[in-house]
Amino acid sequence: MVREYILFQDEFYPADAGILTADNRAFRYGDGLFETMRMSKGNLAFPESHADRLQAGMKALKIEGGTLLDSYFLKQKTGELARKNRQSNARFRLSVFREGAGLYTPESNRCGYLLQSWALPHAEYEFNRKGLIVDVYDELTKPTGPLANHKTANSLLYVMAGIYRKSRQLDDAFILNQNGFLCESISANVFVVYDKQLYTPALSEGCVSGVMRREVMRLAKMQDIPLIEAQVSPEILNEAEEVFVTNAGSGISWVMGYGRKRYFNEMSRFLSQKLNEQIL
Repeated sequence: MVREYILFQDEFYPADAGILTADNRAFRYGDGLFETMRMSKGNLAFPESHADRLQAGMKALKIEGGTLLDSYFLKQKTGELARKNRQSNARFRLSVFREGAGLYTPESNRCGYLLQSWALPHAEYEFNRKGLIVDVYDELTKPTGPLANHKTANSLLYVMAGIYRKSRQLDDAFILNQNGFLCESISANVFVVYDKQLYTPALSEGCVSGVMRREVMRLAKMQDIPLIEAQVSPEILNEAEEVFVTNAGSGISWVMGYGRKRYFNEMSRFLSQKLNEQIL
């Protein structure tokens, strides 16, 4: 069995090594953010978009060092870890946290990082053969504040939605914002096809500014598919022709059912094919 490694502060450690102390601010306060990325045939997909979002999140959290974590850094470090782990197709998670001591008020705003990787069986994004079964999670809602668009380490809302999903034997759960409109799913952005138009919640609705969300919007524009960023009522799920979710790790996944409603997958399949043409 090949031993796998992680990259922590520019040093390789065994993947099961205990490297974080009890004083780590991401552990104690959720004081950090993360980026999920994908490599296909040794090439990191969408490095510029990932760097832009990471740097914007660090700026929002007032964590220093964002200018150093650019697209070159992401390509370099993911490449180093992939070679160490003998991976050419992989999923990565880059966790960035505020270093140093302090209670709620930090004594320093310097950044630290941890990079993990997991091997993937295929270079291309696989379109799910079996559509997802979803429901709306409404026990907690997401605020639409200035941090809502960033992938912060404060993920309790998604954890609670995940427990809801598991208890009801669902494949995913849709999260509402504080005003009761569709926001996102547990780990993905949401798209809805209604009356031959593509809708997705606007960033003002509190959804994460997903790299794959941005890429799907770009592909839709290239293919002359009408797309609207809007305030999306969950009631549209009862009338939509298609529903699908997107993230940088798995690409585009189509939803088959919501309650008794069943959906097609024509547009999502088409966009998934176009996506793979971009990365392969």
